[in-house]
Amino acid sequence: MVLVIEGLVYALAPSLVERLLEALREMPVETRRALGLATLATGLIMLWIVQAA
Repeated sequence: MVLVIEGLVYALAPSLVERLLEALREMPVETRRALGLATLATGLIMLWIVQAA
């Protein structure tokens, strides 16, 4: 599922991906780490909700 969504983003908006990657490069490492942890937590919560349903 992740590959499908990622593939769609690259196919439909490749320039957006480039801008997002540039924005990530400009962020401090601590901010990127916090963003990654928040994304991980969100994904785990979503899986927990779907599994409980």
